[in-house]
Amino acid sequence: MKQIACAILLRDGCILLGRRTPQRRFYPDCWDVLGGHLEAGETPERALIREVQEEAGVTPLHYRLVATLPDPDPARNDEARYHVFVVTGWTGGEPRMLGDEHSEIRWIPIDEAARLPDLAIEAYRDLFRSLARPRTIG
Repeated sequence: MKQIACAILLRDGCILLGRRTPQRRFYPDCWDVLGGHLEAGETPERALIREVQEEAGVTPLHYRLVATLPDPDPARNDEARYHVFVVTGWTGGEPRMLGDEHSEIRWIPIDEAARLPDLAIEAYRDLFRSLARPRTIG
């Protein structure tokens, strides 16, 4: 089973999303969080750090696992498990688009991100909405 680390970078009520290039095999031209496949022997946390460094040039410092999702398209023969992390702190300055996986990256308000018609994975909507809700203590 393929394992995928996903990073929801969160800042000032916005999420950093990347628009996947039209040439991508899965979810072409859709908005997606940063991330990618775990390499052999790699933990989800280590893959998270590596993928964010490769795609945005920053190193996650403060992050937490918020969900582990099954493959959103069970009709595919290559099942996957998505490890979704919220990242609230990083080093390396302002995230910037690196590589050729995305045609653009953009900070999008959480409520707007949850309503995007071309979001790569439908289950992200509920995760985004949960991040927008105020937390109560006790």
